[in-house]
Amino acid sequence: MLRSATSSAPVVGSAPAEKDTAKGTYAFVSLGCPKNLVDSERMLGLLQVEGYRLVQDPQGADFVVVNTCGFIEQARAESYGTIEEMLELKRRGQVRGVIVSGCLAQREQAALRQRYPEIDHVLGVFARDEIARVADRLIAGLDEQREVFRPATTRPWDDRNRFRVTPKHFAYLKISEGCDRLCTFCSIPRMRGRHVSKPIEQIVDEAAQLAQDGVRELVLVAQDLTYYGLDLYGRPRLAELLQQLEAQVPELDWIRLMYLYPMYVTDELIDTVASSRRVLPYLDMPLQHVNDQMLRRMARRVTRAQIEQLIDKLRRRIDQLVLRTTFIVGFPGETEQQFLELVEFVQQMRLERVGVFTYSLEPDTPSARLPDQVPEEEKLRRRDHLMQVQQQVAFEFNARQVGRRRDVLLDMPLQGEKNVWLGRTWADAPEVDSVVYVTGKRLRAGQIVPCEIVTWKDYDLVAAPVGKPR
Repeated sequence: MLRSATSSAPVVGSAPAEKDTAKGTYAFVSLGCPKNLVDSERMLGLLQVEGYRLVQDPQGADFVVVNTCGFIEQARAESYGTIEEMLELKRRGQVRGVIVSGCLAQREQAALRQRYPEIDHVLGVFARDEIARVADRLIAGLDEQREVFRPATTRPWDDRNRFRVTPKHFAYLKISEGCDRLCTFCSIPRMRGRHVSKPIEQIVDEAAQLAQDGVRELVLVAQDLTYYGLDLYGRPRLAELLQQLEAQVPELDWIRLMYLYPMYVTDELIDTVASSRRVLPYLDMPLQHVNDQMLRRMARRVTRAQIEQLIDKLRRRIDQLVLRTTFIVGFPGETEQQFLELVEFVQQMRLERVGVFTYSLEPDTPSARLPDQVPEEEKLRRRDHLMQVQQQVAFEFNARQVGRRRDVLLDMPLQGEKNVWLGRTWADAPEVDSVVYVTGKRLRAGQIVPCEIVTWKDYDLVAAPVGKPR
């Protein structure tokens, strides 16, 4: 979560508004996934270009924007809590107005203002680029059009000229919007619409802007990366996109892939990752389950045998591959035997990075109507059990790293420690995976430092520089 985004990252292509000429001041709270963060950065950029000044503390600001997540119950609860927190500041006279945007706004639409009538304006997902006009109306005290919703986009969004709030050396780049999958547990297609790909040329141009602004690690995100291009070109073209990024944006050191559906992982894509100098051998491929009956109930359109064949192919053809995935436990009808099949799979496949979620009943999804809902306490037991199994796999992976040389990208100094930095190897995506503690003098954020892994502690590694940073 980003609490009142800092102004340390520049708006690409424009200068921040000066204090004495600003239309008004605002704070910003961004919730949810990296894809939502890209939307937040775009809105921050639009507000900045239009003359609004970002402040750290919402108290005393003219308005606050809360860009919400509505994916699962826990995320909605966090969004509700943040909205209530900002409205309480408004009641005390410490902030003038509250604007709510994002997935929860899209999902609940007018019902959100019925629940919280003190919200000044609600913007749906597809009204993102109207944030400055809405801010103008709030500052002017105009009450009309307090709910702004637009039809789902059929053309790719322009995410250039963002006000980035990630560290200067890495950024997320969204290559498509929406999703055509109909997984029975997921409400994203309802909130985000059908799949719409950006043209390759637009993505390359955005990546080049980010690289010129200092980005060394580019994290490609979408609801499904492997579906990329099917709507525009009639076939998946993720491999070609990666080839173009590598050829045309040489300033990028690392290109990381997150959110790949198993179905369209092609031989061309595998070969592209295997032969690339910049595309990391790191694939985030949410599997959700492996029992065939559960996969059918989830409408995942894949079988356990196909999953195992794909993983085997990836391991054989991509050197030093690290796989990240997520699983759902407690899906309606999941038996103890089916859960234990998932446990056995995790033990057998030795996936380096695994996240486990308990099934969240979403009222507007097909799975909500399925019989045999699993009790909450049983979901939690299964989650904890599976995470304990995965913990051993992760610890064994870390133990194998000791004594090896790895490039480490430094993210930030460790607060309260002298000459100690937090960084990541190719095996660690920002904000979701492990970290590497690096001790050394004259280091700085954004450097890639050749290191030797000297030890490990739980999920994290400890390293010492052995070469010149670059």
